[in-house]
Amino acid sequence: MIMVAVVSLVTGTLPVGIAAASAQTATPNPTGHYSVNSTLVGKLLDDPAAAAVLKRLVPTVYANPMFQQDGRALTLRDIQTYETDALSDANLAKIQAEFDKLPPKG
Repeated sequence: MIMVAVVSLVTGTLPVGIAAASAQTATPNPTGHYSVNSTLVGKLLDDPAAAAVLKRLVPTVYANPMFQQDGRALTLRDIQTYETDALSDANLAKIQAEFDKLPPKG
């Protein structure tokens, strides 16, 4: 996995195999709210309210073109591997708390 992260940093892309595997394992949150563990970033970016949460709480990640493009098929938990500081467990908990305030997307 470390080699994958290094390749990603060097090439500027997320590995396709990881994106495909993650997309297959992402499952809807039973509460209907977005989830840092299971909602794909693409869905979050397409919702202005969820995108605003990301822009406010993790602005450097949000502004990264790789996040905006290659990250769409991943979850925030998946991307934590590449953005360990910005997407720490504590920050993911803050993001989840904000997602839980949004209306369910059932």
